[in-house]
Amino acid sequence: MQKTKKVSIIGAGMVGATIAQRVLESDLADIVLLDIAKNIAIGKACDLSDAAPIVGHERTILGTDDYRDIASSDIVVVTAGLARKPGMTREDLIVKNARIVKDISENVKKYAPGSIVIIVTNPLDAMTYLAYKTTDFNREKVFGMAGVLDAARFVYLIADELKVARSSVKTYMLGSHGDTMVPVISKTSISGRPVSEFMSKDKLDKIIAKARKRGAEIVNLLGSGSSYYSPSAAVFKAIDIILRDKKETIVASVCLSGEYGLNNIAIGVPCRMGKNGIEKVVELELSQEEGAAFSKSAKAIKGSIDIL
Repeated sequence: MQKTKKVSIIGAGMVGATIAQRVLESDLADIVLLDIAKNIAIGKACDLSDAAPIVGHERTILGTDDYRDIASSDIVVVTAGLARKPGMTREDLIVKNARIVKDISENVKKYAPGSIVIIVTNPLDAMTYLAYKTTDFNREKVFGMAGVLDAARFVYLIADELKVARSSVKTYMLGSHGDTMVPVISKTSISGRPVSEFMSKDKLDKIIAKARKRGAEIVNLLGSGSSYYSPSAAVFKAIDIILRDKKETIVASVCLSGEYGLNNIAIGVPCRMGKNGIEKVVELELSQEEGAAFSKSAKAIKGSIDIL
C-alpha cells in the first residue's frame, strides 16, 4: 500500500494557510499546519476541514504548535517570519527572521530529517542559505521558492501590455528575490519569437522595473501584510512537481557548488526537479549584460549572507 504523502507548513499566516488549501483541494497530500500561535493553526485547520465535504476530498489537516507532529513529512514548507511593512526592504528583515528560520531548521533537522525543505521566508536567498547550513541536509533537499513567482509577475505584465495569452510568454527570472532579480531577456519569447520583436527596449525596461517592484507595490496597497495568492501558487507548483515526480525545470534559490562560477551562496537559477528535490542545476548561457546583472545580484545576496 502506497504511503500517504505529508506536507508540513511552518507558519499559519495567509501564505501558509493558502498553500495548505491548494494542496488539500488538489488531493495531493495530508497537511500539518504548525504555528507558535497554536489556536490560529487549529482554527484554520478546522476551517479547511469543514470545506472538505464541499470541495470533495478526503485529505486531513492538523493544526499544532508541536514540532513532533512534522515527523515523516515528505516536504516541509517554511513561511514563518515577519512580513514586510510599507517602506521596508526584504533585507531589513534579515536579523529578526534569521532567528526564526534557524530555530525552525533545527527542529526540522530533529523531527523530519528525511524531508525536502522549501523556504518562503524573506529575505529568501539568505534564509535558504541559513536553512541549508543549519539542517546540514544535501543541497538538493533545501531550496527557496521565488523565481517562479518573479517570472509569473513578469509574464503577466508582458502579456497585459501586448494583449497576448499569458501561456504564450516564456521567460526566466534569475538571481535574488529582490530588487536585483535578473530577467533573462535573451531567453524571453512570445509564441517562440524573441520578445524584442514585439516591443522596444525602453518599453521592456519599464516592464522589468515594474516586475521588480510588484511585491512592494502589493505591500503598499494592502497596507498590512503582503501578497499570498501568487506566492502560494508558486510554492504549490514546486510541491506538485516533487510529489508527482514531474521532472520539470523551474527557477529556485539553491546553494551553488561552482555552477555559474559561484560557491557558498543561495541564488535563483533554473533547476530540474522531481521526487528527490533538485535533480540538476541548469546552466543557461547568459548574454554579457545578463551575466553582469547576475553577478551584481550575487553580490547583493552575499551582503545579506555576511550579516548572518
